[in-house]
Amino acid sequence: MDEPGIFSSLFEPIENILHSVLSGLYFLTEQLGFGSYGLAIILLTVLIKILLYPLTVKQLKSMRAMQKIQPELKKLQEKYKDKPQIMQQKLMQLYQKEGVNPMAGCLPLLIQMPILMAMYYTLFNFNYGDVEPSFLWLPSLSQTDPLYILPVLSALTTFLQQKLSMTESTQQMKMMMTIMPLFIGFISLNFPAGLVLYWVTMNIVQIAQQFYMNKKEDKNSDKETITDGDDNRKKR
Repeated sequence: MDEPGIFSSLFEPIENILHSVLSGLYFLTEQLGFGSYGLAIILLTVLIKILLYPLTVKQLKSMRAMQKIQPELKKLQEKYKDKPQIMQQKLMQLYQKEGVNPMAGCLPLLIQMPILMAMYYTLFNFNYGDVEPSFLWLPSLSQTDPLYILPVLSALTTFLQQKLSMTESTQQMKMMMTIMPLFIGFISLNFPAGLVLYWVTMNIVQIAQQFYMNKKEDKNSDKETITDGDDNRKKR
């Protein structure tokens, strides 16, 4: 299978590290008596997501904050659509008032992208050597899934991951939640099973992290509501 893109050389240093770690994790499973590249891919993906969790938290918090002020943003954009300079000033005032940085969600993503892309290139053309990289129902991780289970899971987990990250659904977001999972599922039909396994595992871990964060935020909101209620009663 050919290299998936001319930009792979940009991520080569990280790719080499990931290749070594993946090989090490396979060696670990081998020492435990059940050498499995499939399990090694899952372990490496979980490890990456754990290491990137602080950045994921910042990114998701920024996304949620921006979604919460979307109604105000739309009002300002509509009101000052013919006065771009005033609209820009009003938007900046709104950001400052709500403590929102519109660029805060981009930085964590930019930091994560080289690692995620290097993982993509690592698995797209990974050399399994003399080992037959079978896993569960998959005859080979270097070939496509003959039962199409992983492509379907890639679409479903992408949909769930997007749904959990959104607090509000605009028409554009609803379209994205439909188009993106279908697109991911479609391209996964032609990708090596090892790469799709990585994507599905990454989505599942992301879903678990977002579910945990949402629960934590809901608890904090409930505490703030109770505290505000107590303060109001004391003032009376």
